[in-house]
Parts: sequence; C-alpha cells; structure tokens
Amino acid sequence: METPNPALNPNQNPNAIPPKNWLVESILVTIFCCQILGIISIVYAASVESKFYRGDIAGAESASNTAKTLVMVSVACGLLTIVAIGIMATLGVFAGFYNR
Repeated sequence: METPNPALNPNQNPNAIPPKNWLVESILVTIFCCQILGIISIVYAASVESKFYRGDIAGAESASNTAKTLVMVSVACGLLTIVAIGIMATLGVFAGFYNR
C-alpha cells in the first residue's frame, strides 16, 4: 500500500489545499449547456472537499478530474448544439429565398 504524502494530508498538514472542485463551472454548465452532464458534474464537484478532508486525497483528485472532464464535455456539447442550430437557421433562410 502506498503511503500518503504528509505534505498533502490535511490531517498532518493543516495548510494543505484541496484540489479545485469545479462547482461554479458545473452549475453554470448545468444552467447554460447540458443539464444531464452538469448535474453529474455537480455531484462529483460537491464530493471533492469532503473526500479531501476525510483524508482520501486520491478520491478527491479523481472526483476533481471527473468533474473537470464532465464540464469540458458539456461545454463542447453546448457549443456543438449552438453551431448546429446556427447551420439549420442559415439553411432555413436560404430555403426561404429559393422557395419564392
């Protein structure tokens, strides 16, 4: 079993900083982009600090990385949706011009 780094362990080092939790980004993504992935990322983001302060550094890092990945995928889905809607609107306008 791997021994934890005392510099990262919050029980041995009170100045240890938890990993970024991505909670604000997760909430914004839930509101503006993809709700399903956003809700899942909120769950992971909310668990980062609790895992960290229980001493589960690896679990906190994993939850942080998962929340980050879900936020990025959700932003990509949102951008792709905006581009697809823009293309369909443009095609609709051109179809209206050619239908006269």
